[in-house]
Amino acid sequence: MQAERQSIDRRAMPAGAVESGFALADGHEIRRIDLPAWDEGKRGAILFMPGRGDFYEKYLETLVEWSRAGWHVTAADWRGQAGSGRLGDDAITGHVGDFSDWVDDLAFLWKTWKTETRGPHIVVGHSMGGHLVTRALVDGQIDPDAAILSAPMLGMSGPPLPLGVSHFVAWFMTKIGKPTRPAWKWSEKPGEMPANRSDLLTHDAGRYADELWWRERRPELVMGPGSWGWVERAYASTRQLEKRGAMENVEVPVLIISTSADKLVRHPSAVRAAQRFPNGELLAFGNEARHEILREVQPVRGRAMAGIAEFLDRVAPPEVS
Repeated sequence: MQAERQSIDRRAMPAGAVESGFALADGHEIRRIDLPAWDEGKRGAILFMPGRGDFYEKYLETLVEWSRAGWHVTAADWRGQAGSGRLGDDAITGHVGDFSDWVDDLAFLWKTWKTETRGPHIVVGHSMGGHLVTRALVDGQIDPDAAILSAPMLGMSGPPLPLGVSHFVAWFMTKIGKPTRPAWKWSEKPGEMPANRSDLLTHDAGRYADELWWRERRPELVMGPGSWGWVERAYASTRQLEKRGAMENVEVPVLIISTSADKLVRHPSAVRAAQRFPNGELLAFGNEARHEILREVQPVRGRAMAGIAEFLDRVAPPEVS
């Protein structure tokens, strides 16, 4: 179709897109972007939530494709990331008091967003966003017609230690220094990308360069390592998800997209989650895909996007007026 054939400029705001602020329950304002459905399509609505240190500009290509497929598409920052302020002591380190704060924020945004859009209502989360979407599902804070988790942070990569041991180490580190201090080294110059970072994220040099381009044009998007407080709270939240019956009680259809070559999150945790969700499905990749599957080389990305489209056609067909 004509809309599908048109190229997408990944370094420009799409025509018709609206960037705005959204006030959370306590008044803290986060950024959001809304893309209307192409040709007033009636497919439904998708809410996309990015990962740790992410910003929605990185995913404009994907958001536009969903919009062209007839979906109203919304994406937003997490509180304390990108253009939505900071929660730590500096402008680079990512910090949070507790992951439940983000889950509450998502629930508040979800409730408002549902009243603004027609269904079916779909939630998509990448990496940390996938973790938080899972938490919101497990905690009964959101009620989507379907959920999609891209490389979800359901287990963090690192030393092969039991989850409880890793959590204790992180907790100890918050007690011997400020929880807001960086948990890992970023680069010699604050805010500068570390060498070989692209090897963790994508094989596509052009799409990786898009992120750097946006960071240069919008310096407020720059974020470096997470804090020790973030790490400790991430492990604590993961332990919540590991409780017996947590995912098993979620009836929502869930598609998990994951790669065995991921060096940031644990692929086995994603595989197991797809088995734990009563209506879970897995779209798995291997060495051809790194962590940012939706920003990979086109053969990989195309397979992921086609898998998402097929899943949504089955589990969330358009509502009849």
